[in-house]
Amino acid sequence: MTRTDPARPVSAPPRPAPAPPRPVGRTPGRKVLISGASIAGPALAYWLSRHGYAVTVVEKASAPRHGGYPVDIRGTALEVVRRMGILPSLQDAHVDLRRLTFLDEDGGEVVSVGPRTVTGATGRDLEVRRGDLTRALHATVRDDVEFLFDDSIDTLDASGHGVDVTFRGGGTRTFDLVFGADGVHSRTRELVFGPEERFHRHLGYCFAVFTMRNTLGLSHETVMWNSPGRAAALYAVGDDDEVHAFLNFAHPEPPYDALRNAQAQRALIDEVFADAGWEVPGMLAALRDADDLYFDAVGQIRMPRWSSGRVALLGDAAYAPSFLTGQGTSLALVGAYMLAASLADRDHTTGFAAYERDTRGFVTANQDQVGEGEAKLFPTTARALERRNAMLRQLATLPAATGRPAHSALTLPAVVPAR
Repeated sequence: MTRTDPARPVSAPPRPAPAPPRPVGRTPGRKVLISGASIAGPALAYWLSRHGYAVTVVEKASAPRHGGYPVDIRGTALEVVRRMGILPSLQDAHVDLRRLTFLDEDGGEVVSVGPRTVTGATGRDLEVRRGDLTRALHATVRDDVEFLFDDSIDTLDASGHGVDVTFRGGGTRTFDLVFGADGVHSRTRELVFGPEERFHRHLGYCFAVFTMRNTLGLSHETVMWNSPGRAAALYAVGDDDEVHAFLNFAHPEPPYDALRNAQAQRALIDEVFADAGWEVPGMLAALRDADDLYFDAVGQIRMPRWSSGRVALLGDAAYAPSFLTGQGTSLALVGAYMLAASLADRDHTTGFAAYERDTRGFVTANQDQVGEGEAKLFPTTARALERRNAMLRQLATLPAATGRPAHSALTLPAVVPAR
């Protein structure tokens, strides 16, 4: 998904991997603050610390979030996690999804296919529980980076020599640079660049995810029900007693009144799916008691620039592609690597310019995938749904698709050697 959705832990930790030797950096003593400890934040912290920066990460949650919906690591991002030394542990944690079944409005089977047939994933691509990835990232940096949990940025005041930061917990500190890795609804972006509405591109849907009992006995599979403008899915990562429940529906404008009100979210979902069949009534009943509901509008963040003065953004805060592309996690990992590499042997002004110059094409190519692949899984009219079902039946008789070039359309620069 495009943000961390709070959920309970669902797996044992992947086996730890030894971190590569930490080189002596080229900018000793430069103090930086990263807002956000999900994926982009810890990845950036890893690379900056190995380039010699003194890194602090602030996170509003009270601890690393170890639950959440599975995420994809594809293309260039695989090379990032390999260079971080965590690829073996993530391979151990790979979700072995074996079947994707589509149902019609009456609950009858349309087709059952291999997941790669639809997603375009390759044999090297990984799908892991979000919690397994955040756990692996945190393990690589926890001994080298200062973490401030249960806190967040309240104000930023950038001067010519640094950024004065006031935290919601009451403290005040000065940093050389500040980075926003705090998601689609980034507080850092709002403070420096202005309201989210300037940069948010709504894609016409809302979604909700939560966990519920695995009453159907699903195993290593996803079952998706569709009617025009609505979708409901149950995703069994393994043989667990719980499954991930997913509800998606067309909504022309973001429901601003519901985005920060859980009661309003449940009411809206109940209204939209009131007459739905299959297992949807049971999903709605489970939703009423769910303590891990994550609800949001489906959208992208598109910005003319990702930095201002001594502050820069990365990941969903700068260029969320939406879950319709399947590339949010990969963009976060690649963006973190590229940003740190751009700063390894440059001042921040030159480094931020290099980050945008060398990364924007890759980001744009992946954001533009929103019109392909998974976006076609949620038709809004009966005619479009019929066309999609016909396409899926045809795909079931064809070889699995190859990975889309956008996933691998960037070659990483070499790690800056230690002096």
